[in-house]
Amino acid sequence: MSGQPAKPVAVRGNLASSLPRRLRGPSMARYDRLPAPLRGWLARAALPWSPNSALRIWTRLHRETGGDTRAVLRRLDLAEQRMLARDTATVWGSGYPCASGPEARS
Repeated sequence: MSGQPAKPVAVRGNLASSLPRRLRGPSMARYDRLPAPLRGWLARAALPWSPNSALRIWTRLHRETGGDTRAVLRRLDLAEQRMLARDTATVWGSGYPCASGPEARS
């Protein structure tokens, strides 16, 4: 140990997402400033969304839905399902269940 603080490292682990990985400083402070419904959605999200990208999408959807929080959350769910379907096809192949997208679900 050299006494130097450890540099942040992007942990890839078993995350096979097409989302870009970036380290941009103290993300917890940005997370804490997010609207409460968005923080709740992120806590349950399947993908590792950054506070910046989540807030950018939230802001756009909030504007498009006239501020209807429930509609925004439904559209966030749909966006994540589509990303998962795309990543599923890439990682496991198009024959994997749900690889064709949320429309194929019954």
